[in-house]
Amino acid sequence: MGQSIKQLDFSEADFTAFSQKLRANLEALEILLARPGFGAGELSFGAELELYIVDGQGRPLHVNQEIQKQLNDPQLTLELNRYNLEYNFSPCMIKDHCFAKTEAEALKAINKINACAAQWEGKVVPVGILPTLQQSDTGYHAMTPLDRFEALTKALTEIRGGPFTIALEGEEILQLAMDDVTLEGANTSFQIHLRVPPEEFTDFYNAVQLVTPLVVAMAANSPTLFGHRLWQETRIPLFKQSIDCRPKDSLHPIPARVNFGTNWIRNGAFELFAEATLLYRPILPIVDEEDPVAVAKAGGTPELKELRMHQGSIWWWNRPVFDPADGGHLRIEMRALPAGPTMKDMLANAALAIGLARLMQSKVRDLLPAMPFTYCTANFYRAAQQGMDAELFWPSLEQSQPEYFPVADILEKLLPEIPDQLESMGFIREDFAPLIDILKQRLTTRQTGAQWQLTKLAELRKNMHKQDALIAMYQQYQKNSADNVPVAQWQ
Repeated sequence: MGQSIKQLDFSEADFTAFSQKLRANLEALEILLARPGFGAGELSFGAELELYIVDGQGRPLHVNQEIQKQLNDPQLTLELNRYNLEYNFSPCMIKDHCFAKTEAEALKAINKINACAAQWEGKVVPVGILPTLQQSDTGYHAMTPLDRFEALTKALTEIRGGPFTIALEGEEILQLAMDDVTLEGANTSFQIHLRVPPEEFTDFYNAVQLVTPLVVAMAANSPTLFGHRLWQETRIPLFKQSIDCRPKDSLHPIPARVNFGTNWIRNGAFELFAEATLLYRPILPIVDEEDPVAVAKAGGTPELKELRMHQGSIWWWNRPVFDPADGGHLRIEMRALPAGPTMKDMLANAALAIGLARLMQSKVRDLLPAMPFTYCTANFYRAAQQGMDAELFWPSLEQSQPEYFPVADILEKLLPEIPDQLESMGFIREDFAPLIDILKQRLTTRQTGAQWQLTKLAELRKNMHKQDALIAMYQQYQKNSADNVPVAQWQ
């Protein structure tokens, strides 16, 4: 979805041609997946970090294009709203101290962006939802003026056929209607990419789905929106509702374009790509000249641009990725984790997600009969709503039937096993060991980014009006985040 486009209006013939090309892409992908040695290679780690640009009072600053143009950094990309940027980190082999290298690259990039933003008296901050964000900060005036964003907004709005409704209930209630999708830009995330061998994809992907609720509970960092105290990870329901283009009165409902999935997979990555192709209407039907089937049959690696474009318009929280580089390979993109509070915290969350998935991978086939997928989906939303206070339905091979357990109890049992799992994959122990210590601290204190924000806000509200308290809380958050001190140690 990051590529430039020049066309804003599409005919039904465009959609028909695109759908036909999508099916050809699927046929070519099936040929690739059956090719001996496809996707073989060392495991690699990558990440993307979305950032808010703010002024001295923590208000959104609309200068993303100016910063990008001045820095001219190909790894720095624009986001939907004018006060957001995304930095795409260099992929790194897991055996090459990938966590330390990513942290060093991130801190250098943030310093560079801040030096540039200083001329507008701004800086960037990683936070799931900016605490000082106001409803007036959303709308067309806030959207980055690029054709691809205009086309995306236009397509989703036309499919919806009416305003996008937001209904969130936590400690407080927030209900509103939006005529556009710019509220999606309120959500910023830290997205993890992990290369996965095709023969392991089914079990590893299912394991990632199974453990994602645990990681979301531990990583929560988005407890407010427009000053309302909502879910511990408000991004999860907000993202879904802000671009939910399903017709309100449909007699044949399809899953939302933002969702956790429809079932456990049984037949590898192809199953997910086929579901995306056949279940969701295309949004940007831009057709490339490549004949993917001919390229694949000739032994080459097609780009599959239509399939990749289409996948980019379906926001599964754990998304399969086909990359044509180096003969083609598969990745899993883990999208459920928020930005912030610090780079150390985000990388600890990444180590937790990958280590837990590896731990469950070998036993996931035995566990799935005791874990209907609807229960896993419910776990996901329960963890987003309640954070570390959530109780999750958790399968076990040792007990007669699954039971509900507190998140902390599950993690206290599993966390000690993660170092050996990461090492077995090829990660370097001295690289991830500090991250495991961060996770242990957070588990002991129960202090996530979300919980720190809520506790600090409640403290400040004793002597301040809400908006002043939100600004003061944000300013302390920003200072702590810039110091890169793990949130479990914040006062």
